[in-house]
Amino acid sequence: MFEASEGLTPEHPAPGPELPLDASTVTGWAEALIEISRAVNDDTTRIDVIGELEKLKHAAAAAQAELCVDFDESMRAKAAATGVGKRRQGRGIAEQLALARRESPHRGRQHLGLAKILRTELPHTRAAFRAGHITEWAATLIARETACLDLSDRARVDQHVAGDLTQVAQLSEKQIGDRARTLAAKLDPASVAQRRAKAEKDRRVTIRPAPDTMTYLSGHLPVAQGVSVYAALKKTADTLIAAGDERSRAQIMADTLVTRVTGHTQADHVPVAINLVVCDQTLLGHGNDPAHLDGHGTIPADLARHLAATALDTGAATGLQTWLRTIYTSPHGGLTAMDSRARIVPHGLAHLIRLRDGGTCRTRYCDAPIRHIDHATGIAHRGHTVEENLQGVCEACNYAKQAPYWTATGHHPPHRRHQVTTTTPTGHTYTSTAPPLPGWTDPPDWQLVAANLQDPTDFLSEYELIDDAAA
Repeated sequence: MFEASEGLTPEHPAPGPELPLDASTVTGWAEALIEISRAVNDDTTRIDVIGELEKLKHAAAAAQAELCVDFDESMRAKAAATGVGKRRQGRGIAEQLALARRESPHRGRQHLGLAKILRTELPHTRAAFRAGHITEWAATLIARETACLDLSDRARVDQHVAGDLTQVAQLSEKQIGDRARTLAAKLDPASVAQRRAKAEKDRRVTIRPAPDTMTYLSGHLPVAQGVSVYAALKKTADTLIAAGDERSRAQIMADTLVTRVTGHTQADHVPVAINLVVCDQTLLGHGNDPAHLDGHGTIPADLARHLAATALDTGAATGLQTWLRTIYTSPHGGLTAMDSRARIVPHGLAHLIRLRDGGTCRTRYCDAPIRHIDHATGIAHRGHTVEENLQGVCEACNYAKQAPYWTATGHHPPHRRHQVTTTTPTGHTYTSTAPPLPGWTDPPDWQLVAANLQDPTDFLSEYELIDDAAA
């Protein structure tokens, strides 16, 4: 199966001197791997193959990096030939690579940046990566830890850490990063200090969803401050446990963080402003469809009812007002309108788009929060400011689609949720569909066929045709 020609078909032949490598050839390789469990019969071989497959994964990632640099150079040359300014020649390139890799534009930019550094400044790391001896993250660590060095010092770290392929293959990702960091600090301590000062300016607090309707609240702090915060929380927990508190140390530390930051005496009595989208049946206790919490995502029905009840109780106790806003949906489950207390129509329409798109950028594979309400078809191309032509996107994706030869169209397919189809300069198309609202389930295809046919006999013959095709 794993010989040079085995597992390949006439449609997916092996590449040779007279046959350039293309996507169909790689597809043939992937198809050959589907039957791998039947081709390996003993445990020793299984371990050997697992190890070689791991190297293959890294080599494939390195091959992607090589192609990314080639694509970047080609697209920039084409833009320059058409008169595009140098500062704008790279716009939209990383976003195209991210779509092809099925990842966010942010990660697409990171991968492209790494690929360009490997080719131009880290030849030994590049060789180890292409041979499958190190992971993409290990290569990233070497590039990141040497970013503050000049080219000559960076080359020395590159050779010392990754120059011996046999040796670097024995190191873990952490060991590779530690070696690069240690040597960089010895070669240029001043630049390392400057880098630390810059990192301290970038201190921040972030939040992201966690499993089981929890969240990760992270503080990116200078090391002394971070250690002090943790030590203070731990000391408080130890004191309360010694006094007989039945909570665990981790629970007390988490509760103490909440109360000290918010100024409230109990962690579960903190009033907070949230946007919760929940269907009426769930809210009234007659259904259990999940709800959507802005900034987090899907939450279970019981938690949605608890949050709504807590908001009402807190409002009654504190005098704060709690608003329930009605949202109207079309028969296909799309968000069409809502009652609004805002006097300015664009503001209400923008709020509607954010709710319709779930608060997350509509670009495929991008999980960034919505920052811009974008016209899918721009005003310059006779696009209109209507719900069908609007989408919520992050800032980076909005700027990327302004590059030459990008086009996008918003539309409502019959009995389906809102869709935006984006076409990149290479002619590839990507369609994103608005997430379903709480309480909505897409109808099966046969119901869609029935809805689009006028004559019942036509529906019967069409349904039989679909059923035969499925069989």
